[in-house]
Amino acid sequence: MKKRLFILSQYLLPHHLLSRLAGCIAECRVRWFKNAFTAWFAKRYQVDMSQALVEDLTAYEHFNAFFTRALKDGARPLDQTPGAILSPADGAVSQLGPIEHGRVFQAKGHSFSVLELLGGDSALAAPFMGGDFATIYLSPKDYHRVHMPLAGTLREMVYVPGRIFSVNQTTAENVPELFARNERVVCIFDTERGPMAVVLVGAMIVASIETVWAGLVTPPKRELKTVRYDEAARAPIHLEKGAELGRFKLGSTAIVLFGPNQVQWAETLAAGSPVQMGQSLTSANA
Repeated sequence: MKKRLFILSQYLLPHHLLSRLAGCIAECRVRWFKNAFTAWFAKRYQVDMSQALVEDLTAYEHFNAFFTRALKDGARPLDQTPGAILSPADGAVSQLGPIEHGRVFQAKGHSFSVLELLGGDSALAAPFMGGDFATIYLSPKDYHRVHMPLAGTLREMVYVPGRIFSVNQTTAENVPELFARNERVVCIFDTERGPMAVVLVGAMIVASIETVWAGLVTPPKRELKTVRYDEAARAPIHLEKGAELGRFKLGSTAIVLFGPNQVQWAETLAAGSPVQMGQSLTSANA
């Protein structure tokens, strides 16, 4: 009964209003409030500050600065295996595997459309049909910057409006097409393994999503918006493997897509496997 009430609340709550309110709280600079809230959060979720570039919780100007904190040099060494595809973030594998019949496995009994995930553009989705995906869930305690799994040159970015259901195991198992319904930012890169999509998926109280090239992704209207970066008038944006791509101001999920026959996920990884940014997701002979 408790689970059913939680799922029902997900459909009834004013998602965007709650997220805006959360954003105001997260940006509050009133010293006593932001210090108390940050300290409570760090204790509640057992955040390890020993790896943070700034360990003092009171040194952050607001909660969001703490939440998107940088790490010390060397805290996330990059796997140097030739051809390795890296985890884009700290967190846990939600699911990973093949894209079958144009759909990505979400949880038992649920999947979602690659076409819908990428904003409904069939030309954008076509290269990933029959390919492979990895979905990484970032929990509240995790490092919340997202990095490049593979070096690539940005081709386009698509903002896809949507709901902002909470993202967790319960909603994954009970909200159909969860990741293709939530607000998200789709980033398409050209890489040595063909097109690569990195999708930053929002969730309830995720106040915003940023990328390193566009800053805060907040279109004036909540409608589909595509920006191409491979046009002659724009300088190419190339990011090396392991470079920061973007960040969540309050966390969620990153989904990585590749085309057919481009990756072989490590056999040691499965749903629930913990991962860190920079760790290889592929097998040694991939």
